[in-house]
Amino acid sequence: MSPSMSIEALDQPVKPVVFRPLTLRRRIKNSVATTFFFTSFVVALIPLVWLLWVVIARGWFAVTRSGWWTHSLRGVLPEQFAGGVYHALYGTLVQAGVAAVLAVPLGLMTAVYLVEYGTGRMSRVTTFTVDVLAGVPSIVAALFVFSLWIATLGFQQSAFAVALALVLLMLPVVVRAGEEMLRLVPDELREASYALGVPKWKTIVRIVAPIAMPGIVSGILLSIARVVGETAPVLVLVGYSHSINLDVFHGNMASLPLLIYTELTNPEHAGFLRVWGAALTLIIVVATINLAAAMIRFVATRRRRLPL
Repeated sequence: MSPSMSIEALDQPVKPVVFRPLTLRRRIKNSVATTFFFTSFVVALIPLVWLLWVVIARGWFAVTRSGWWTHSLRGVLPEQFAGGVYHALYGTLVQAGVAAVLAVPLGLMTAVYLVEYGTGRMSRVTTFTVDVLAGVPSIVAALFVFSLWIATLGFQQSAFAVALALVLLMLPVVVRAGEEMLRLVPDELREASYALGVPKWKTIVRIVAPIAMPGIVSGILLSIARVVGETAPVLVLVGYSHSINLDVFHGNMASLPLLIYTELTNPEHAGFLRVWGAALTLIIVVATINLAAAMIRFVATRRRRLPL
């Protein structure tokens, strides 16, 4: 073919590629796959919707009652539907808050070590330990704290002992969230900082950490949501109280899971109402924490997409 003919051929408009219609066999396979995935989605969604419907239907009366969020059960008889869950809600938030104060710094420092400094056998051992800790059941963590903190060291059952068990459950989540967010920071930013003579520790504090902070905060909130509903630590490490206890190191302290467990033994109708009301309250608390984490991720994503 001559050069002129090739140029003329290139000047011609490109014809769109016409795809052959799908064969009947492929259409059937596609329909079967679509039906299978949609059915799986519906089957997985039914228990969740059913659970939420039952809890809301049975607990709505309690949570909308006057005094539910602002009163404790101090002086309330088992057959009386009075008072509220203020003492249990306070205990749940205090125990999770103390655990977060202990777990977050330790978890973030571990994540920084694994991403910025970790090499060799020590890094692999730390990663393996975090993976193992992520699969430890809550009852095992509670028994470990009981044997060490109470049986061996002689401290009494308290909310702080519960917080120690929750720390063991929160640590893997905080470490993994921090590690993933730190790895998402581009290495070019670190290299540019090093080229300007900035020390490594200051690069981490001033450049890497602020960029990764929204994702880290979101992971911290998710770790708190993970532990607020744990039942085994509060059953083993602290007793139930009908009133508010401001001392985390001494005495019994109520929590929402412990309130549910205690009221299950109440044969009166008031106990039934308190059980479902506390269950709905716990769901509201967890949903609020998850919503806050989602909002932080959304705001951080929008800021990254804004033009400079």
